[in-house]
Amino acid sequence: MGNTGLFIGLMSGTSLDAVDAVLLQVDTDGDSQVLGGVSVAIPGPLRTELLALNTPSDNELHRANLASIELARRYAEAVGQLLDATRTPASRVVAIGAHGQTVRHRPDLGYTVQLNAPALLAELTGIDVIADFRSRDIAAGGQGAPLVPAFHAAQFGSTETRVVLNLGGIANITVLHADGTLSGFDTGPANMLMDAWIQHHRDLPYDADGSWAASGQVEYRLLAHMLSDPWFALTPPKSTGRDDFNLPWLMRQLSETFGQDSALWPAPEDVQASLLQLTAQSVAAAVKKHAPGANTVLVCGGGARNVALMSTLQAHLACDVGLTDSYGLPAQWVEAAAFAWLAWCYLQRRPAGLPAVTGARRPNIQGTQHLA
Repeated sequence: MGNTGLFIGLMSGTSLDAVDAVLLQVDTDGDSQVLGGVSVAIPGPLRTELLALNTPSDNELHRANLASIELARRYAEAVGQLLDATRTPASRVVAIGAHGQTVRHRPDLGYTVQLNAPALLAELTGIDVIADFRSRDIAAGGQGAPLVPAFHAAQFGSTETRVVLNLGGIANITVLHADGTLSGFDTGPANMLMDAWIQHHRDLPYDADGSWAASGQVEYRLLAHMLSDPWFALTPPKSTGRDDFNLPWLMRQLSETFGQDSALWPAPEDVQASLLQLTAQSVAAAVKKHAPGANTVLVCGGGARNVALMSTLQAHLACDVGLTDSYGLPAQWVEAAAFAWLAWCYLQRRPAGLPAVTGARRPNIQGTQHLA
């Protein structure tokens, strides 16, 4: 197998806590190996602005462009730290895969928006950049998401049925069937609502280990009402984001269940416990329905570090639930590694947009190139 070179993948994700950067070695068959990774915190003001741009507001075009420029600078900072940590000259890197930050995702209306400044990133790093991974699939009638099942298949496929579960802001699963076929879709919120709720009540970015949720009691009336949202009943292919699930959505669920007077609402920690259960039950229901023969669920993404969520997932599933670390790829780096691999796919003219996942009319080559 010939080595086609080194690629960098960047991921900031729906949770917006940090930029993850991974150095990936990919050979001519698409087999890959992570050589290193770093995580660079996103400054508070930039995170606040990116979150604000998820909803309609004043002067959006101007603010979105300024945020894109600032985000590209943080991406470049992460690339620089990664190259230093791995003692890799920029000249050895074939390309960077940079997804950008999704602030609108409306495949039903034919568009998706990822804030990014890939030309600036190429200028700052001196490395070619592959970006805009969703648009071509949406143009072909697809969801444009999830993007990574093809990478999951290349990395984790086997002769047994497995599920790869990404617990980012949104949860998505890839079902790797024993016969070599695959499917995948978003299952609903993962960390996003839990993060929003603890930020609202305790001014913390996330619920470390799920300890606040574990201190509460599940409000089953609220849980049932949230699960009755029509989105959960949609048949795959399907994808979602902050357009569907956000803090106003949660406030509406609470008022519809317990009334407009917030004094009648459950204790905040009980709402957090219910949100954790929402994530676990929606994921488990998807696995049971679409991968009933799965022997293993491999978990990646920030939610893999949520001890309470992981134990609740295991309680809902009969198969083993564990981290991707045991299969050669640390859970924290899976998504960033996937975008490095998707950059390789683009240069190889290998379709990574799969109709079985996105519902597009045909397989598509994902991305656009910005030369350094």
